[in-house]
Amino acid sequence: MAEASVRPVQSLVTSGVFALDGGEWEVENNVWIVGDDRTAVVIDAAHDHEAVARALGDRELMAVVCTHGHNDHVNAAVALAGLCDAPILLHPDDTELWHRVHPDTEPDAPLLDGERLQAGGVELEVLHTPGHSPGGVCLYAEREGVVFTGDTLFSGGPGATGRSLSDFSAIIASIRDRLLVLPPGTVVHTGHGPSTTIGAEAPHLQEWIERGY
Repeated sequence: MAEASVRPVQSLVTSGVFALDGGEWEVENNVWIVGDDRTAVVIDAAHDHEAVARALGDRELMAVVCTHGHNDHVNAAVALAGLCDAPILLHPDDTELWHRVHPDTEPDAPLLDGERLQAGGVELEVLHTPGHSPGGVCLYAEREGVVFTGDTLFSGGPGATGRSLSDFSAIIASIRDRLLVLPPGTVVHTGHGPSTTIGAEAPHLQEWIERGY
């Protein structure tokens, strides 16, 4: 029997600049492609739409899904969506951040808490997880045992909350109430850096609260 040609979850790393509040930082972003050999969604189209399009190959792009509105997660979204004739999805609470990057373009549809997206044979549940930004979301694929956390949760703790439109108490509540309740074996695919698991991160919640970041 022939093997499936495409894994349900693929990733590539793109490089560019994160810019916010007058500062700029060189960053590497994880771009996630979720689906099958015919259709897929892209989670966080970062920096290089041509590289993402090459990774997609001849699959139909069903949507460009944005975990939040920071420039390094959405700066390739419009070009990729235009190239592939796909809608852009973003939580409405991050509209202000989106417009800092794309002032003349609107997302095509809102990502709302509890909504379920189909990506090939994968179902993604939208979890609104504010804190890193007001409209931050995570995407939970229960059957595959993975959650895509954007910049809400990393290996080693929460995403940064020291800049505009961020809130440390909110991100702690989001992690505690929406993520750490998932099965411990759930793989956490992050917006930057290595993946981890819910079980590996859960014991450290109080440490994060006490250190304040």
